[in-house]
Amino acid sequence: MNELNVKLQRNDVLALFSRQMRNKSVTDFPTLTMLEEAPRHAEKNSKSLNDLYGEFSWCFSDFEKIEKSLELVTCPLSFDYERASQKLQLELIDLQCDAVLKEKFNSVKLDEFYASLSETQFPSM
Repeated sequence: MNELNVKLQRNDVLALFSRQMRNKSVTDFPTLTMLEEAPRHAEKNSKSLNDLYGEFSWCFSDFEKIEKSLELVTCPLSFDYERASQKLQLELIDLQCDAVLKEKFNSVKLDEFYASLSETQFPSM
């Protein structure tokens, strides 16, 4: 289900489906092609798809707001330090230049990696 949610949001599929429905095109709706009354409900179905698109947009807008933070946490070795807060930039450079920590990052779970970081060397991480 989550994969479908992401696919629908990313590709504006719902907007496309809504337009198709509004134009009474049921090409991407094989079940509707078999129903004679489908064209009569096109406007209602189009509105429902628009409403659904609005809900998806609203739900995923929160993720867009925290996307940079999530990327920093999940990919600290490849994250551009200039995009990080000034408080984190030096620690991020130190982390990205440490061969031992790079190896550790690639060999343990993310939470274990962060738990292993020295609080004195990486107080903000």
